Amino acid sequence: MGIPQDLRYTNDHEWVRVDGENVRVGITDYAQDALGDVVYIDLPAVGDSVDVQAGMGEVESTKSVSDLFAPVSGTVVEVNTSLEDAPGLLNSDPYGEGWLCVLSLDDPTQLDALLDAGAYAELIGE
Repeated sequence: MGIPQDLRYTNDHEWVRVDGENVRVGITDYAQDALGDVVYIDLPAVGDSVDVQAGMGEVESTKSVSDLFAPVSGTVVEVNTSLEDAPGLLNSDPYGEGWLCVLSLDDPTQLDALLDAGAYAELIGE
């Protein structure tokens, strides 16, 4: 499974791509593989505030329903509306078109608590 070097990761298998004051959030290839075929996703709304490690939505697959957790605290500034009609993008392109949302950061120092690619690879046993 691919683990892009330019991303940060959570123990809950979300990834973060930093873009200035904002971060783009998604689930990892490992997570989508464990979930199986994604059939529905519930995302936060633009304008919602999220707290680090708090629930911010759900992913439903043919195997289970899993919570999505905020990797950092912030405000939702964009959601991937493509997932409404094509939730399978989480499976086919988890690091590209399958992103979940964009958050404006409340506290950029929270990024320091996230895993780098090497630490994430260790977490998942790669």
